[in-house]
Amino acid sequence: MPTLLAIQVSPRPEGSISRTLTSLFVDQWQATHAGGAVVVRDLGAAPPPFVDVSWMIGAYSPAETHSPEVAATIKVSNDLVAELQAADHIVLGTPMFNFGIPAVLKAWIDQIVRVGVTVSADNVGLLTDKKATIILATGGNFAPGSPIEGYNLASGYLRQLFGWIGITDVEIILADRATAGANGETAAEAFGAPVRAAAA
Repeated sequence: MPTLLAIQVSPRPEGSISRTLTSLFVDQWQATHAGGAVVVRDLGAAPPPFVDVSWMIGAYSPAETHSPEVAATIKVSNDLVAELQAADHIVLGTPMFNFGIPAVLKAWIDQIVRVGVTVSADNVGLLTDKKATIILATGGNFAPGSPIEGYNLASGYLRQLFGWIGITDVEIILADRATAGANGETAAEAFGAPVRAAAA
């Protein structure tokens, strides 16, 4: 049974372009993958903690030596990694903040990049045979040929990051000029076709 991991990043529970398009992706994926399971990880509603000293101890020392505090800290990372390991397809819907990614998404990334768990000590990705679709909503025009195309640091970073942990089949759907004032119906109409195609 295939499993889709849907990661929502926007802090806005309503009116978010990235949330609208990610939900559209999930609906289409379920329609074309009968019996498939969907796991939703909402980083906007429940931001993961930042990496701290307890995390470092937990990630780089044997489990049997962990204090209760360290064990609780690294369990967050273990649970997030387990979601990735169990997924066949990951859809990540995120806004672009100041040419890059939101802090909550960076916090999630720091939780799931683990030497010996998701990437080997010699930089070989361990999460293979998976596909990722990234829906990147931006207020500006970062499309190819735009004068500010090169300011889009998020696309290259996310592609490199997923590739580093072994997920090299990455498709990025750039929902550009999706201003905060646009409603969800407009976004679904404007960007729905590539989202549905990626889900199918």
